[in-house]
Amino acid sequence: MFKCEYIITINIRLLVNRFRANSFVNFNRHVFNKTNYTFGAFSVNRQQKFSQTTAAMVNLLLSDSVSESNSDTIVLLSLNVSDKLLTGSLAKYVEPLNGQKLIDNAFEKEGGIVQLSTNPVRRLVYSPVGSVNRDYDDVRRFSEAAYKGIKRAIKAGSKNPLVILPISDGLQSYSLFEAATVLGAYYALYVPLEIREAIPTRAKKLNAINFSNFSSNDKTLFTYRLANAIESGRIVARDIGGSDPERMAAPKVAQYVEELFKNSVVKVNIISDEKQLEKEFPCYAAVNRASAERHKARAIFLSYEPPEKVTKTLILVGKGVTYDTGGADIKAGGIMAGMHRDKCGSAAVAGFFQTVATLKPKHTRVLGVMAMVRNSIGPDCYVSDEIITSRAGVRIRIGNTDAEGRMAMVDFISYFKEKIVNEKLVNPSIFTIATLTGHCCLAVGDNYSIIMDNGPARQLRTAETVQSAGHEIGDPFEISTIRREDYEFNIGKSEYEDILQCNNAASSRTPRGHQLPAAFLIQVSGLDKHGIDSEKPIPFSHIDIAGSSGPFPGVPTGAPIAALTASYLLKDD
Repeated sequence: MFKCEYIITINIRLLVNRFRANSFVNFNRHVFNKTNYTFGAFSVNRQQKFSQTTAAMVNLLLSDSVSESNSDTIVLLSLNVSDKLLTGSLAKYVEPLNGQKLIDNAFEKEGGIVQLSTNPVRRLVYSPVGSVNRDYDDVRRFSEAAYKGIKRAIKAGSKNPLVILPISDGLQSYSLFEAATVLGAYYALYVPLEIREAIPTRAKKLNAINFSNFSSNDKTLFTYRLANAIESGRIVARDIGGSDPERMAAPKVAQYVEELFKNSVVKVNIISDEKQLEKEFPCYAAVNRASAERHKARAIFLSYEPPEKVTKTLILVGKGVTYDTGGADIKAGGIMAGMHRDKCGSAAVAGFFQTVATLKPKHTRVLGVMAMVRNSIGPDCYVSDEIITSRAGVRIRIGNTDAEGRMAMVDFISYFKEKIVNEKLVNPSIFTIATLTGHCCLAVGDNYSIIMDNGPARQLRTAETVQSAGHEIGDPFEISTIRREDYEFNIGKSEYEDILQCNNAASSRTPRGHQLPAAFLIQVSGLDKHGIDSEKPIPFSHIDIAGSSGPFPGVPTGAPIAALTASYLLKDD
């Protein structure tokens, strides 16, 4: 059983009715007392009470002014040490910071700890943001400074830090820098699920965290609503994506998700019957064939219906390979380690639904599936040269069993394509989210997602919309284009097959190695019949998060939850 509950307690000086009037989130559970407003926006399971021995309690205390009464460390974020930037109640920090500069030439650039001799809080962590006005600067300067500042405060022994945000003067081009800053601090607080369950004494890193120096009261409330919703989803994504292949084998992922969304606005339907999977999702079932019973596939369908008239429909298909051995084309030479992270696409789908459950958008329907499966080795595993017919009736010759991600997702794209056509879903857009190719990492590096549109999505400027939103919130994207050569490359080489699943080389050694699978998904799902030349165009975008999903060893990032939230949920009021 999933045993974690995050609670947000807001110490609020503003009128509660004003808070609710300005909110684009409908909170359905709240408790008032004299000083606190508590709500379930950050609760990973809002209805279930899990064991306190494995609970990770994070209290987020909102302050509309600098308050040191319940803090043991000041974490000061600023572009630099300057009396022009540190004014008003912050001016008292200028002298000790300048004093530290005199004895440490690297202090202003790299930051450090200063003892405050005359302040109620004696410890100050200075974490510099640095320059933000050069061609190559972006909002991650703020989130990275917050992350580093909190990490340093924790190492120093802090349990109740107060984070002072940079002043907003001159930062108009960074519309969401405050949310990005708060999210950076939150990232430093994550404790892995296995640690929370196995070692309760390490279930949380802080007792409380305060933030101050927001540009306005309205911006304060907006920032918390947005950041808390995103972070609640990213916690879910990290739990699923980062946990080891036994703790998050497909059946246990299903259990986690059922507990997570029990009695919530998100509905869960799980298919585990192998005969049904073979009949309805044959490509997915092929990957599942060699799995032991405790690893058997689970197709986890999620849905959210908005309370008011639907104006758009988002559909998310996540690659959820709980462990990728490569299958019969085994990953040899020590490159298998880390393949439990091959489920980060499905993890992001679950996390996005948690964010949706928190924000409860009024007009956006959200549908999705987590294609949880293990690519195992054994006498029953699928092998190269097999011909498998997809749900859409396309004959595929297997070229490499290590190209299992496209196999796991493609029939579900076909399923939702049929649903769009048959049920006439309003303004649909399909997204696949996957740690799909090493070529993605080579093409854009380790910190960026790649998004690729089909023709109808390109007409909607989907990739540009997501990239722009990601740039604002610190979840960056690069855009690639699916070209005619990608479609042509996949065409079957003989009369036996319609499509060749993959060549025999790794994607990282194949020209256009991250675009080819996107074309495959379109061709094999039947979406090529719903392009700009069809009577029923269906927008489709493929997101490869192989680079952005996070370091290994390390903590997953939860990409692309923040970008998708900023793209599609932020303005749904």
